[in-house]
Amino acid sequence: MSGNKEINNLDNGLPLVSIIIPHFNGEDILVECLQSLNESNYSNLEIIIVDNCSTDNSIRIARKKFSNIKVIYSKVNKGYAGGCNLGVESAQGDYLFFLNNDTIQKPDCINELMNTILSDSSITVVQPKILNYFNQNVFDYAGASGGHLDIFCFPFARGRLFHSKEIDKGQYDDENEIFWASGTGMIIKKNEFINVGCFDEFFFAHQEEIDLQWKLHLLNKKIIVTPSAILYHKNAMTLSSDSIKKHFLNHRNSLLMMMTNYSSLYLIYTFPIRLMLELIALVYSLCLLDIKHVIGIIKSLVWIIFNPIKIFERRKNFNQSYKRNDKKIFSKMYRKSIVFDFFILRKKNYGDLDIAS
Repeated sequence: MSGNKEINNLDNGLPLVSIIIPHFNGEDILVECLQSLNESNYSNLEIIIVDNCSTDNSIRIARKKFSNIKVIYSKVNKGYAGGCNLGVESAQGDYLFFLNNDTIQKPDCINELMNTILSDSSITVVQPKILNYFNQNVFDYAGASGGHLDIFCFPFARGRLFHSKEIDKGQYDDENEIFWASGTGMIIKKNEFINVGCFDEFFFAHQEEIDLQWKLHLLNKKIIVTPSAILYHKNAMTLSSDSIKKHFLNHRNSLLMMMTNYSSLYLIYTFPIRLMLELIALVYSLCLLDIKHVIGIIKSLVWIIFNPIKIFERRKNFNQSYKRNDKKIFSKMYRKSIVFDFFILRKKNYGDLDIAS
């Protein structure tokens, strides 16, 4: 990566990093997360917790144990997207570190990420390697070693395809360009985050970071994974991974992103196939008697059918703000179906994919 004048910021001291943690309940996870941040060897930090209307004593306890934190109270649960956006309003740093409350990190994590983002002016977002908290030699579901997206808008990651997670043997330790960095833990330049309109709060949670980074790709910004920075994630401590709401949001938000971010021509090509894949997923979940997933998929499809106005408005807003370039976006995506490769061809590891095709 090429050096440039931005790295000279280090000559006058470390750039301020604003850590934004959206939070809803969970004393133990929040305290452990904050303790981990206190042990960071990156000293120029501000920690902002956005309380999404918690009903327990976690914020009171956190404020008592950590005098250096700033707490912003929301009157309603704004989810991940709204909570992060609210935190940005009070952030003083030029760099934002969006962080889940159920994470801990190695002391040099932020330092490694900042070294990367300061090394090249075109780098806008950086993500650490994310490992499972409970089994720390296994990649975590949420982001692993950097996220990718197939042309039908199914996300996957280096080290994680659907629910199949690989053991970390250093196979993805190369610093690499990715399509999306996980909101579990990512640093982004504040001015670029604001420039693309922040997170879409309608998403509430799940895939809002992919939607945002789609727009950054259109602006020729780089998104990088830095595996030397390591984060551990407990996963689904706020919203259960087996909840109907989580399944609904994942499918609805992915479909909504696809139907609004692609041009009409590319959508005519991709959407019928995506719809077929949704129906296959529905049948597959039925066969497994995964009723919550079945309900989540059905709810997402019903939402798409009965909300054409919302879809139209979002397409219109996208048209007004960005010049679509599907060819450029396709060049950064996996130009096959990850669903077909995983379930039909039985490619269970990221390394099995022909990722350059």
